[in-house]
Amino acid sequence: MRSESEMYSLILTFAEQDERIRAVYLNGSRANPNAPRDKYQDFDIVYVVRELEAFKADWSWLDVFGERLIMQTPEIMRYPDGSGHFNWMMLFTDGNRIDLTLIPIERPDLISHDSDTVALMDKDGILPDYPPNSDQDYRVKAPDELFYFSACNNFWWCMQNVAKGVARDELPYAMGMFNRVVRSELNDMLGWYIAMDHDFDISVGKMGKYFKYLLPAEMYALYEKTYTDWAHVWDSIFAACDLFRIAAPAVAERLGFEYVKADEEGMMAYLKMVREDSFA
Repeated sequence: MRSESEMYSLILTFAEQDERIRAVYLNGSRANPNAPRDKYQDFDIVYVVRELEAFKADWSWLDVFGERLIMQTPEIMRYPDGSGHFNWMMLFTDGNRIDLTLIPIERPDLISHDSDTVALMDKDGILPDYPPNSDQDYRVKAPDELFYFSACNNFWWCMQNVAKGVARDELPYAMGMFNRVVRSELNDMLGWYIAMDHDFDISVGKMGKYFKYLLPAEMYALYEKTYTDWAHVWDSIFAACDLFRIAAPAVAERLGFEYVKADEEGMMAYLKMVREDSFA
């Protein structure tokens, strides 16, 4: 695998030599000083360019970055952003990945002002004066009371759908409801639980990817149990409930909200009833 310094040299040398490229900046996890470092981090690179259409018309210039295993171009796929940029997401044979976005110089409004941004090259002084990079824009924000209540209610309410899916042996529905809807509420609650002890001045990572390092060990062990195979799905359901019952009241107490215990008690009774029916 090419080293980090080799990749930056390749990215910047190409930009330096092509007069159409006027500025280069980095964002993503490599621009986040608090993100764990490893060789799998993407190089999230932005080129601010002249003649964007020429880059889009002939892709042979991409070969300078190496032999590719696979590539994705979101702007010509199902759900394009359509804002005016274009990006090539490239995975190379040595395991490195570059997510390369081109922004037309005529669209300075598309240039990032994100806290996770590092200017790498600026030929014309067109980039903003970025402050020291941080994950400030990605730190967990405290919920208001309505948002908190809604997360709690939706977690418990949608558990009935999971339970019915399990009872009917409808794996896609039950696991879809569990992992897309219920887990989203659980992850939000765990993020708040972590952040409340850091004055809501911490990031838990995209999709809670830093939970392992930020949750107490016993809570993370419970979280691991929420992932299992179909044969043990009831264990996952009750592990998620146990975890939510730890985090949600604690968040409510810290923020001065009310945790509706009746919702928990009602759904726990229902879940136990359905589980007993399933094994009857």
